[in-house]
Amino acid sequence: MLQLRTRGTDGGAELLKGVPGQRTATATPAPAPAAAAPDAAPGRMQGPARRRTGRLGRAGRLLPTPTGTPFTFGYALVLLATSLFAEYGDPGTVAGLLHASSTDVAHLSRTPLLVLVASALWVAGGLLSPYAIGFVFVLTALERRIGAWRTAAVFLVGHVVATLATEIPVALSVLAGHLPDTSLHRLDYGISFGLMASVGALAGLLTPVARGLVLAWVSVMLLQDLVAFEDPLTNWGHPLALAVGAGCGPLLRRAGRRI
Repeated sequence: MLQLRTRGTDGGAELLKGVPGQRTATATPAPAPAAAAPDAAPGRMQGPARRRTGRLGRAGRLLPTPTGTPFTFGYALVLLATSLFAEYGDPGTVAGLLHASSTDVAHLSRTPLLVLVASALWVAGGLLSPYAIGFVFVLTALERRIGAWRTAAVFLVGHVVATLATEIPVALSVLAGHLPDTSLHRLDYGISFGLMASVGALAGLLTPVARGLVLAWVSVMLLQDLVAFEDPLTNWGHPLALAVGAGCGPLLRRAGRRI
C-alpha cells in the first residue's frame, strides 16, 4: 500500500499525495522484533534452574502430601501427635495408654478390635526410630502406586495377621503350661508389622531383580533380629508380615496398572 511518510498529520499527507511531481514513498516495513531466546522466555525456567526444579519435584514425591497420599499423610500426623505425647506427656498417663493399647492375649480376648486399632497408633522408639522413618517413605511410595484404600488394606492385613500369629501361640503355650500367666499381659504395640507388610507389597511392584534385592536386604536385617533373640515373638512377626505383603504382589500389580 502506497503512503507518504511525513511527520505531519494524516490530513497533510492526503494533500501531498495529489501534488504533481511529488514522490510517494512505499512504507518500509519495520523490522520484526528479534525472537526472544528460549532461555529468556517469560515464565519459563531453562537450563540449571529447570533441572533443579525437576530434582526438587522428584524429591518431593518421596514425602506424603494431603492430596497425593492422603492415607499416609493423615496417618503420619496421628503418629506425630502420639509420639510427641509419649515423649513429653505425663509418664503415668503415657504408660497407662500404652498398656490399654497393647495387643496382648488378655486384651485381644476382651476387646480385640479396639486394641488392634489402638496399638497401631503408636511408634515404638519414637519419631527418630527406623520404623517411623521407614513408614513415611515406604507408605508414600506404595500409596502413589496403588492408592490410599489399597495401601490402608495392606497395612491393616499385615498388622492384624502378624499380631494374631504371634499372640495365639502365646495363649496356647500358657494353656499348656509352657509359659507363665504373666505372658498374657506382654506389652505389644507399634506399626512395625504393618510397615513390614507395606515393604513386601512395595517390593512386589518392582522389577524382578529390584524385588529380589529389596526382599533379600530386608530379610537379612530381620534374620539378625531373630539371631539376637531379644524379642522372639515380635521378631517372628516381622518376616511373616513381610511375606503377607509380598504375597499381595500379583493383585497389587494389576491394581497399580489401572491407576
